[in-house]
Amino acid sequence: MPTGLKQTSSVVSIGFSATEAAPNVFAQNSVDLNLSPLDREVFVVLAINLDCDVPEFVAGNTTQVRCGLTTTSQTSMPSLADANCLARLSNTIRSTGADAVGFVSGALETPPATLDYIGIVATNDFFVQVKGTGNVGTSSMQGKLYGYRATATADIFAALVQSEVLSA
Repeated sequence: MPTGLKQTSSVVSIGFSATEAAPNVFAQNSVDLNLSPLDREVFVVLAINLDCDVPEFVAGNTTQVRCGLTTTSQTSMPSLADANCLARLSNTIRSTGADAVGFVSGALETPPATLDYIGIVATNDFFVQVKGTGNVGTSSMQGKLYGYRATATADIFAALVQSEVLSA
């Protein structure tokens, strides 16, 4: 348990999804956690499982489907280097004519047991994103976020909210 936080719920899983409105166009959904800022409530993230569509095979072209989960709203696909990005997954097919090779890159779906948590959401919602590249049809993603609700001391809550908002 992180210092300055008191767990107020058991571990819960929250499902989410996002689908492009048109092929290869960035899409984002907001997922409401229904946190109570008056009670200084936060969500402690223990694990994230992302699953995005497999890209389409288009001979001679590289196709890709990427997805991510962040604590703040994004206008483009986040990188793991971004402070507010908690998870990201990329599926790629690289093709030169009739030959193709598929690639998947992503972080661990569940962190090693030595970590107490992988992130804290201090504002009321988190965001999930999906974007395809080179596909003929639309792409989608879905996943689960695992964690628990906790209350923070006033100074910790203020620091968490400020850090999250400033990292947008």
